[in-house]
Amino acid sequence: MNAKKEQRQQYIREAYHAGSWYEDNPTHLDTTLTSFLSEAAAAGEDEQSSTGGGLGDPKIGRRMPRGVIVPHAGYRYSGPTAAYAYSSLLMEGLLNDASWSAGTTTTIVVLHPSHHEYLDGCAISGASWIKTPLGDLAVDESLRSELLATGEFSVMRKTTDEREHSGEMQYPFLQKIILDATTTIRKKQEQQEKKQGRDSTTTTTTTMPIRVLPIMVGAIHSAQEIHFGKVLAPYLSRPQVLTVISSDFCHWGRRFGYTPTSPPDHIKMNKSIKDIHEYIEWMDHVGMDSIASQEPGAFAKYIKLYKNTICGRHPIAVYLSALKESKESGVEQVQIHFVKYAQSSQVKYDHESSVSYASAVIRKV
Repeated sequence: MNAKKEQRQQYIREAYHAGSWYEDNPTHLDTTLTSFLSEAAAAGEDEQSSTGGGLGDPKIGRRMPRGVIVPHAGYRYSGPTAAYAYSSLLMEGLLNDASWSAGTTTTIVVLHPSHHEYLDGCAISGASWIKTPLGDLAVDESLRSELLATGEFSVMRKTTDEREHSGEMQYPFLQKIILDATTTIRKKQEQQEKKQGRDSTTTTTTTMPIRVLPIMVGAIHSAQEIHFGKVLAPYLSRPQVLTVISSDFCHWGRRFGYTPTSPPDHIKMNKSIKDIHEYIEWMDHVGMDSIASQEPGAFAKYIKLYKNTICGRHPIAVYLSALKESKESGVEQVQIHFVKYAQSSQVKYDHESSVSYASAVIRKV
């Protein structure tokens, strides 16, 4: 189908997984996310500096975030880990009154994988609005038109878009931080007006004008990852665009068809590692280091060597290629800083299973 014709067939994306993967009651969901974000913020740099795996230069500190890597399992499993990355967007001043007035962040691009439908390429959401229990997110139709004009992207069908959870698990978090940032702005405005002796009861603050654009990255090969990275680089490097990369890490267990307990023969491993969950964590951190290196070839080599079941490996690889393109062209240079790692359970026996989660913040250097 012609991309322009598909673009005209827009739809409202429903919160398809609400009530199963996360709460559909707005009050309960807000309470849950508030708890996750508050606990992550309270943990602070002490917790962030203890997770290892590409933690980066602490001198980068609070520099402007340009993106996050976040997990996408049910919130009871991965929500606390995702909150470590999302809380940085509030703590580090990206979504605040100063950045709003300067127009710093107007679009959030969500790169996510495809779990249910084979896709040889990349597809953009055809939605005009994305529903969440906390309110609706507007889609950046202008950026979508720009990307479609390249001729490199297809458009998702509504059913494909809604069935895919890896994008949807980010939307309530995004709506939450936008609403929280708006509340912070309103309070600051009221305090300023009170100091100036003005009536703060007339203060009006609309929700921050931030739009999202989900892009599904299919099961593409290395050359395609590099190609799409180069195509996306000029758009993702725009100062007003923030990128969310959605990915879980190792899926270990018979049900995933992946049960290694030691690295390839020529790879040395810490001798103190005894249990399976310790090996999984070690292996994940090797992958996290390869991502933090920002060398697409290093990450591709890691995946080929360990065959780690990182479900968002293609979105990660595309993003790494985009970063490399931006760096080599002198447009932008960033650092990838992993801030949290967790597992759904600690595997000790081969009949058990687990999924790993990691969060990172990408900051401009």
